[in-house]
Amino acid sequence: MANEAKGGHMSWDDGWWAYAFIAIAGWLATDLWRWLGVLAGNRLREDSEALNWVRAVATALVAAVVAKLILYPTGILEQSPLWLRLGAIAAGTLAFFVFRQKPAIGIGTAIAALGIGLFLLGF
Repeated sequence: MANEAKGGHMSWDDGWWAYAFIAIAGWLATDLWRWLGVLAGNRLREDSEALNWVRAVATALVAAVVAKLILYPTGILEQSPLWLRLGAIAAGTLAFFVFRQKPAIGIGTAIAALGIGLFLLGF
């Protein structure tokens, strides 16, 4: 209410500093490590054990996120049947391998299959 009397503008005293802190902390927590990874990655051989380990961890993290979305979904996915979620993943996996292992095609196919299935089921 006090802000409306001042012309409707929020000041730093109104809590905007918290959003700035979150943005800066979020940037530091992610981009700093990305840049360090780029710098270190330029010095690694393509076939090094360290790079193989990084690839394995990245692949495991993606697999864990996908498994969580399928087995413990939230939002609209929580209302969708398990067979639809599994079918969308199967369609995406098939498209990935049929079309020369292009991730964009596999992901796009899975999203399209899920979207079409949700539409046909009335979600």
